[in-house]
Amino acid sequence: MKKEKSTNQKAREIIKELKELADPEAVEGMARYGIRSENTLGIPIPMLRKMAKETGNDHELALLLWNSRIHEARILASMIDEPEKVTEEQMEAWVLDFDSWDVCDQVCMNLFWQTPFAYRKCIEWSERSEEFVKRAAFATMARIAWIDKKRDDDDFVKFLEIIKKEANDNRNFVEKSLSWALRQIGKRNMKLNRLAKKTAREILQMKQPSAKWIALDAMKELESERVKRKLNEKR
Repeated sequence: MKKEKSTNQKAREIIKELKELADPEAVEGMARYGIRSENTLGIPIPMLRKMAKETGNDHELALLLWNSRIHEARILASMIDEPEKVTEEQMEAWVLDFDSWDVCDQVCMNLFWQTPFAYRKCIEWSERSEEFVKRAAFATMARIAWIDKKRDDDDFVKFLEIIKKEANDNRNFVEKSLSWALRQIGKRNMKLNRLAKKTAREILQMKQPSAKWIALDAMKELESERVKRKLNEKR
């Protein structure tokens, strides 16, 4: 009981601090980039990262911050939560709460990719109809492709198949995440680069405008001299 009270008190103090840092002008600027202004305080990510470092990892505190429904508190929650304590039920509850692309991406990049359920959730969520649930699938894919150096290439071949299958989704936040995942997979190594470009060319043959945008956006980076140079250095 004492620990719970202490955690509740800490949550109240953090929320109070967040509200004191609120910047209405920043909220207006965020709205221009498609970020909802409701329950948003306008606190930059570097400041939240600093708060997370000072706070330390705390699963119970993360849950309380998430339940506050405050935009920045939810991002902070993803930074301090403990991946090994995250359940599938929590992931399903949080993903349904996503109402902004930046909260979606921060939670996926900071937390979801580290859970033991991440790979399976990418596949499951890619088949869902909700815009931010589907974005979460590909944001998590992109993060896994970027950071998980030990994962087998076959897992990413499966991801490429899913990306091709879903490339006809013309919703802005989904198509951008599809390109993101495709690009990150194609930057892992020479083999996956070839397969990612092959996937992009196949997507380009589809009739939907979203497919064309995804393919061209991905190819622009995957065929760049910078990527070629980095891949050659890995060989």
